[in-house]
Amino acid sequence: MQDTAPLEDIALFLRRLQWAAVVALAGWLLWVLAPVLTPFAVAALLGWLGDPVVHRLEQRGHGRSASVAAVFVVMTLVVLLVLLLLVPAIERQIVVLLQSLPGYRDWFIGTAVPWIETRTGFQLHAWLDIDRLTLLARTHWQRAGGLAATMLGYLSRSGFALIGLLANVVLLPVLTFFFLRDWDLLVERAASLVPRAHLPVVSRLAKEASDVLAAFLRGQFLVMLILGVMYGAGLWLVGLDLGILIGLTSGLLTFVPYLGPTSGIVLGLIAALMQFGDWQHVAGVLAVFGVGQVIESYVLTPKLVGNRIGLHPMAVIFAVLAGGQLFGFLGMLLALPVAAVSNVLLRYAHERYRESHMYAGDAPLIVTDSGASHGPP
Repeated sequence: MQDTAPLEDIALFLRRLQWAAVVALAGWLLWVLAPVLTPFAVAALLGWLGDPVVHRLEQRGHGRSASVAAVFVVMTLVVLLVLLLLVPAIERQIVVLLQSLPGYRDWFIGTAVPWIETRTGFQLHAWLDIDRLTLLARTHWQRAGGLAATMLGYLSRSGFALIGLLANVVLLPVLTFFFLRDWDLLVERAASLVPRAHLPVVSRLAKEASDVLAAFLRGQFLVMLILGVMYGAGLWLVGLDLGILIGLTSGLLTFVPYLGPTSGIVLGLIAALMQFGDWQHVAGVLAVFGVGQVIESYVLTPKLVGNRIGLHPMAVIFAVLAGGQLFGFLGMLLALPVAAVSNVLLRYAHERYRESHMYAGDAPLIVTDSGASHGPP
């Protein structure tokens, strides 16, 4: 026994080392192939969200192919309807924004900068002087030339980037249809690879993670949509030319805690001060976001989302920022799903730890029917 113990420890160490190498290789491949995997991740997410609806149609007596086709058609029509309603409005708002940029520049230099200088004593005009900026550019002309070369290279590659974007747009519905059709088959093949001894635990954790994440994503999407419409309509009623664009942007950023309303308030206040320059419209902007936050906190989030993901807002912010830093847009897209699954695994690890000998020690707890626990006498 004494001779076999070191060999077992070495074998366990090698197995763990192999798993660590597999995880590192998977992370490296994900980082390298992130641009290619983005449409597959979006399509898999859509297929996963639509699969329960397909099952409900099948339970009502419809065939698998007919159910998949019906769900796919409805999802496509919803996306097209949203695009037809939002794209023209956003396009008009972008045109208004481009036309308003000179006004924003004049307001910033003529109003905001003197107000900041008066109250802080910091001379911003010296840093914004055109002659000074030209002198700095001449002094650092090599860096400027390197930046220009970088921008030129980016512009030369922009045609290929546009082609890749169009290819992803065309590929997305095709991939979504195949994920919807073959989702159960993919799940069965993944389950067949799980060791039989661990299949019950893995199945329970997978179902728990799927339920938590599906409920959160559906609820959060509805919250984002309702808040975007509410903020946009409210700022439009206040009279902001860019109210719809600011409101929709704030609604879309709501999935990152505090980022959506904070960015909306800042942009709305700047737009109100530049366009009107009075405190009445500033108060209107604050009222719109104040009412929106009350409705979100006490009505929308408790009813539609609740505590289904079980993550602290700081953990959500870290997950989104870390995912974007590591894997770009794909990382931001997968940040919340990975965080939700990780939270389920951490709860399971905590459960196992509470049942372990390390936590309980040698003295077992005796739990009575009344719920009181007693140690040994």
